[in-house]
Amino acid sequence: MSGNIFSPVVSMSLPAPLAQALAMVPARLAAPAADWAFNAVLGRHPLLLDRMGKHASASFLIKPTDLPHGFLLHPDKHQISVVKGRKMPKADVTISGPILTLLALLEGRLDGDAAFFSRKLSIEGDTEAVLALRNAIDDAALDLPTELSAQTGPFAPAIKRLLERIRSKALGKEGGAWN
Repeated sequence: MSGNIFSPVVSMSLPAPLAQALAMVPARLAAPAADWAFNAVLGRHPLLLDRMGKHASASFLIKPTDLPHGFLLHPDKHQISVVKGRKMPKADVTISGPILTLLALLEGRLDGDAAFFSRKLSIEGDTEAVLALRNAIDDAALDLPTELSAQTGPFAPAIKRLLERIRSKALGKEGGAWN
């Protein structure tokens, strides 16, 4: 985990209008964006999935509780799928929580144990695979604005500032950073 940990006690949820707008996006339209973001991160951190060892063959369903979409991750295949609807596919691991909590976890800046024990995060399935994923993410020290903007060529500085501003707005009075 990174230095200062963002308090999991603070409510981290999307503003209702944004959540409603995102809920209307069909999975087939969200899939290219998820695939692009997943590959952008892997491109900058090619050893990320290797750190998972044998657990890279597990399937992970990342299910935001405030959106109707889920993300089915197959690390060993370098594949992410967007799924939508009430019935989600089976996976070796299911990780559920508000999207902003899940993004903070992805950046390794939220104490996953505290989020789990405060019931902001739900984990079902292979706990060893979850720990392998968590350790791989923590080792990578991801910063989503940096990871995603790096793929935008000459627009990178402007895109990074925009993504940092979005993150800051999402966190509101908590201060503009996960930590």
